[in-house]
Amino acid sequence: MIEVSNDSGIEVSDLDEFSALARYVLAEMRVDPRSELSVTLVDVTTMTELHVRWLDEPGPTDVMSFPMDELRPGTAAALSGPGMLGDVVLCPEVAARQAKVAGHSALEEMLLLTAHSILHLLGYDHATPDEEAEMFALQRNLLLNYLGSR
Repeated sequence: MIEVSNDSGIEVSDLDEFSALARYVLAEMRVDPRSELSVTLVDVTTMTELHVRWLDEPGPTDVMSFPMDELRPGTAAALSGPGMLGDVVLCPEVAARQAKVAGHSALEEMLLLTAHSILHLLGYDHATPDEEAEMFALQRNLLLNYLGSR
């Protein structure tokens, strides 16, 4: 089950797009479709509070991931077990600023951040150059393939 909610106070045109992307990414990563994921859009104040509380860093950030059951991707032979994947928390206002700099829409930025965060929930990271190369290539391929399939 994928739950998407907008608590940001900012109008987001199509929340169903986040559910569709999440379903696509989870299917591609061979995660059991009974697994649960929450995507919540929040305002700058809420994101700042979360950023300070959980990462001890000042100011808002674009997205945060909160894993639950530490699910990992499945394989060609078997899906991952079902469980609580976790929570993705996005800040549309920060994403919109980043999108402007990157030269694409706020929705495209938020979809990229959603794919990125789902990969974090599945155990991917970008702490080393090799990890970053792997995660960002996977994120890019997933997003481009999703956008091309709709």
